[in-house]
Order: sequence, then C-alpha cells, then structure tokens
Amino acid sequence: MNTKKSVILPKFQRILEQMGENIKLARKRRKLTATEVSERAGINRSTLYQVEKGSPSVSMGTYFNVLRVLGLQDDFLKLAGNDELGRRLQDLELIN
Repeated sequence: MNTKKSVILPKFQRILEQMGENIKLARKRRKLTATEVSERAGINRSTLYQVEKGSPSVSMGTYFNVLRVLGLQDDFLKLAGNDELGRRLQDLELIN
C-alpha cells in the first residue's frame, strides 16, 4: 500500500494541536472517558489519541464523528465559513 505522510509546517501544526486539545477538553468537560468516545465514534482508542493530539493523518470524517459524539457537530460547519480573502478577490473582480 502506498501512503503519503502529511507534511504540515510547524505554525500550522500548532493550530491542529490546539484543535486536538479543544476536543480533549470538551470530552473531559462532559466527563466521558476516551474509551466511551472512541466506541461511540466507531474508532480505536489509539485513533482518538491521535485526534486529541491534532494529528494531520486522521481523516476529517473521524474528526467529525468525534465532534458528533461530543455534540459539537455544528462546529464542523465553521470550517472555511468565513472566506474573507475569497470575498475580497471576488469584489475586486466585480469592480474591474
């Protein structure tokens, strides 16, 4: 099997790590164990560990399922929701 390793620049890796930490804190606030969340999300405990570390190799679907278990699935809609640069580029095109 040919798999590629995700390469993330350090400053962007920190964003993923913060997201993982946020997910871990959300789990703990709900007083859910890692085993409970992983079972409900249909993933291995080791995969949840990777999610909570902000691993770029974990699929978006897995991140979504963990958020769903925590009742935070609507947060997924916030991804790329505020496309300020795209709107500016579009406005420049409309002006010209």
